[in-house]
Amino acid sequence: MAHDAYMPVDSERKGRENYHMSITRKLGVLVFFGVPAIIGGGIVYHFFHDYTAVVIYEMVLLLVAGGFFSK
Repeated sequence: MAHDAYMPVDSERKGRENYHMSITRKLGVLVFFGVPAIIGGGIVYHFFHDYTAVVIYEMVLLLVAGGFFSK
């Protein structure tokens, strides 16, 4: 049986779907951690009145986000 059009095999198709899901997941994680970074930074500044505490909070949040990105 001859095929005129190129049909990707399942392994090729699966690789592309994983690639797109990976980008989608990374964007979702960015949004998921972006809101706490902005809102949480304001809350931390409200309680401590010091940008050092905000920087520490943001660094901890970055470490947690980095854990999600490394998966």
